[in-house]
Amino acid sequence: MAKTEHLDFPGGRVQVLRGGDGPPLLFLHAAGGAGQWHEFHELLARRFEVFAPDHPGFGGSGDLAEIEGMDDLVYHYLDVIERLGLDRPNVVGASFGGWLAAELAVAAPHAVGSLVLLSPAGLRLPGHPIADLFLMTPQQLVAALFHDPAKAAGMFTAEPDIDAILAGYRDMTALARFAWTPFLCNPKLERRLHRITARTQVVWPSDDRLIPIAHGHRYAELIPHADFTVVEDCGHAMYFERPAEFAAVTSEFLAAELNGVSR
Repeated sequence: MAKTEHLDFPGGRVQVLRGGDGPPLLFLHAAGGAGQWHEFHELLARRFEVFAPDHPGFGGSGDLAEIEGMDDLVYHYLDVIERLGLDRPNVVGASFGGWLAAELAVAAPHAVGSLVLLSPAGLRLPGHPIADLFLMTPQQLVAALFHDPAKAAGMFTAEPDIDAILAGYRDMTALARFAWTPFLCNPKLERRLHRITARTQVVWPSDDRLIPIAHGHRYAELIPHADFTVVEDCGHAMYFERPAEFAAVTSEFLAAELNGVSR
């Protein structure tokens, strides 16, 4: 089980879920699932001490209105790492959080141990556009996120209560604040990925209908010392649909790097 902590910042406080024991692992969540300790976290916590903050405006964190864009988020997380007393933590980011993890590793290579990017946004590939989740109905969103729609049952309900509706609206508002334009990307990121010095694992679900797998190949091509892995029979909602498989890929890669095993 995780415990909940809070860090006070100007403009609000940040909620951090923390659990497990071992080398530090900073998890940067996707646009959905903030404020919750999932099976994926629990599996990672068997081998690592997992720190899972909610981004500003998401989940249990305050809005921190002065954090206006991705560049501000990067500096915010450098502050979070310092406040938590983490020394070059392993960084794992999914989707929007994967984009943030890549930007963090670009801006401050010295601050990141090993890096795992789970179907990250962040790149602009005109021939392979990211689907516009802001325009989707809930039914369309489930179809875009899950290979097996039945796995969405625990994430979406037919008649969500008002608190769930408001929480979802708040998360999407925060996502728009950071990623509306340019849409879920930084056009300059591609030419900066060479700055990443951390050993990196790029992981992609085989049936990602939100961020095309071409983005994964591009990340792996441009990041030095990057490996690329595909998890079969899974959609973009990776750690909801196949938590055990994604936790295993993540944990095994990070453990091998910590043990100095050549890959």
